[in-house]
Amino acid sequence: MSSCDLNEVLAKAGAENDAEAQFRLGVCFYLGHGVKQDLAAAVKWYKKAAEQGLAEAQSNLGACYAEGLGVEQDLAEAVKWYRKAALQGAAKAQYNMGQSCFFGEGLEQDLAEAVKWYEKAALQGYAPAQNNLGHCYEAGKGVAKNGAKAAAWYEKAARQGYAPAQNNLGQLCQKGSGTEQDHVKARRWFQKAAEQGYAKAQDNLGLCWVCGLGGERDLAKAYACFKKAAEQDEAVACFHLGLCCQQGLGTEQDVAAAVKWYEKAAAQGRADAQFNLGLCCFYGEGTRQDFREAVKWFAKAARQGNAPAQCNLGMHYLHGLGVEQNYREAFRWFQKGAARKDAENQNNLGECYRFGQGTEQDHAEAVRWYLSAAEQGLAVAQSNLGECYRDGTGVKQDYAAALAWFEKAARQGNAVAQYETALCYLEGRGTEIDRPEGRRWLAKAARQGYPQALKKLRELR
Repeated sequence: MSSCDLNEVLAKAGAENDAEAQFRLGVCFYLGHGVKQDLAAAVKWYKKAAEQGLAEAQSNLGACYAEGLGVEQDLAEAVKWYRKAALQGAAKAQYNMGQSCFFGEGLEQDLAEAVKWYEKAALQGYAPAQNNLGHCYEAGKGVAKNGAKAAAWYEKAARQGYAPAQNNLGQLCQKGSGTEQDHVKARRWFQKAAEQGYAKAQDNLGLCWVCGLGGERDLAKAYACFKKAAEQDEAVACFHLGLCCQQGLGTEQDVAAAVKWYEKAAAQGRADAQFNLGLCCFYGEGTRQDFREAVKWFAKAARQGNAPAQCNLGMHYLHGLGVEQNYREAFRWFQKGAARKDAENQNNLGECYRFGQGTEQDHAEAVRWYLSAAEQGLAVAQSNLGECYRDGTGVKQDYAAALAWFEKAARQGNAVAQYETALCYLEGRGTEIDRPEGRRWLAKAARQGYPQALKKLRELR
């Protein structure tokens, strides 16, 4: 805007009390166009125009109150001005009313009311409102879940080039939710949003390149996508980039770089990154070995319900690694993980009951947890369950059942179970004596260096 134009606007805004000119002057002060940027002055002129009923000014004034720009933040005041503009049909103000209702900012949270405002703006073609309305239908927030309606609203916004909607539509196409599953179409929408620099879409596109979904597989391109998103501090992309660096996927292996990216994701609360960071600290990979630091990260992830972290934290308490030994605390964490149906935690909980660590000894309860883990295919639990049947501990002694569980674990390479399976065949426990079969299993256990198997082989020779 030229100085001549600015003078004309000033004259109309002041002497003539022209609402449109006052609004334009507010915009000039807000953006620093033709004048030095002055947010307080912008608010002053927006307010003059808003009080005359100009919807655009009311909407902008509401945004200033919402963000505390040029005026002290006041969410209730923001809602007041948004409502005035929204009732005049201003789409952006209707969208902002929806946001205020959705998050309960400046008024009581009301998801159904949020949907109403989003819909008003969406029907005017306002892409952010169309996207948010799609989310409400997808998640069933303020309205009944409806995948087809979610897809339809996402698509309206996506076709306007709105990157978040393009990404959301891509995810629906990938899952086949509300629309036919189509990985090619999903990748295409991710690509459109990624090209606009939208971090979530860059990460999703990276996953397409990793898995070959909707096109070829290319780890180098996946790495490039993750890096673009991670450089925008997108937490999940930081985690994925860490995995690439740690495993050398699409780039040279660099565990120190992996730790750096895990730290970025972990700082944003990503439990999987916190867990991996704990492992790096435990093994001294990419950073110095530090059991206390490992415990810190495992604890952060465990509190978020990450079952592997709960298991590792329990083991630290069980053995006193980086923390004072505390069987009761170990039991508590195994119990949390077991409740999430995690096999490792269920097995460890079984061990606690079997040996009375952190709880009263209860062999029947030990068997119950071993069985839960064994049925999920965990070899060590299958072997432990076999021992319980062999000895009649917590369950009626049954050599045939013992052999069945030992063999399941043995086939997965568990050396203890291979040795026990060998004894069953050599001694005819739960089966007929079969010395060649017994020797075969002994040899398998011996090749893994299991000392009792080596000793038994020497005795047989």
